[in-house]
Amino acid sequence: MKRSGIFAMFLCLLLLSVMSVSAQSANSSGKAGAQGKKLVIANLPKSVGGAWFNRMKVGIERYGKDTGNDAFQTGADKSDAALQVKEVENLIEQGVDVITVVPVSPQALEPVLQTARQKGIIVISQEAQGIKNADYDVEAFDGAAYGAHVMDKLAEGMGKSGDYIISVGSLTAASHMSWANGALARQKSAYPNMKCINEKAFIESNYDQKASQEKAAELMKTYPNLKGMFVTSATDLPGYALAVEEANKAGKVILVGNGVPNVNKTYLQSKALAYLGCWDPADAGYVMAKVGEILKSGGKISDGQNLGVKGYEKITVQGNVIMGSAWKDITPASPAGDWF
Repeated sequence: MKRSGIFAMFLCLLLLSVMSVSAQSANSSGKAGAQGKKLVIANLPKSVGGAWFNRMKVGIERYGKDTGNDAFQTGADKSDAALQVKEVENLIEQGVDVITVVPVSPQALEPVLQTARQKGIIVISQEAQGIKNADYDVEAFDGAAYGAHVMDKLAEGMGKSGDYIISVGSLTAASHMSWANGALARQKSAYPNMKCINEKAFIESNYDQKASQEKAAELMKTYPNLKGMFVTSATDLPGYALAVEEANKAGKVILVGNGVPNVNKTYLQSKALAYLGCWDPADAGYVMAKVGEILKSGGKISDGQNLGVKGYEKITVQGNVIMGSAWKDITPASPAGDWF
């Protein structure tokens, strides 16, 4: 055989070898979340930039470091359902594997999340019990039970009597409404000498701390006998607390609510804030991403499963809702680890 023929045969064998290796590599990386391909997981909170969702971002990024998957947080700098819809559309366009989302309005997101799932994207939500177009909704606890628990703290501070108000971040926020309604139900059944003066129209703060401070000041002037305030929004709670401080009503108007510990520590110490309930949004973000990974990799979620995060070691599954046992009671004497 001539040298040219031998050389041609060598080149042919080399080419076939390279093609075979490339095909094996492509087959390996083509299995999402299984044979080495990094999953792309996008977390979309109600808004970015606030203390609560900055903390959630910590959990998302920690999950990424632990797993090697590409996990990131994105979104608008204000809570707006229309902006969230656009963000989901952008993520669909990018072709992410998993969307984790804390909806401003679950109802507003239903159509676009349906589209995402139809395109093979796993959708995991939080604070959205009842949502239809999510594979699972992850909750740190039962919302009504949490609201009842915080109401017990308010009643204790108010001596189980007197007028109080309830404030929610948004009337479309499923979690806030669940806590508020759970609190109101608890008050009516257990504390008949207390009265919610706005039970037919919860105050809607719209996640605006400055506006909440002004609203709280106005309420204390309008209702001089007001003894308590129950606030669901982590964004707004410091505004309410500052108003109580400025009115010199610490211990006179009992303020309880949901929020981030390190943002509210000074208000707890001054007693402008009587009690703070919370869960760690970093852990919640981590769990949402992990559930998304399990499903995208072909795994299943089952009742009693351990998701490997404190408060989620033995989950309860009801329909498409995953519930942990992860609420925290925060006081100035709380362990340092709780002041996230």
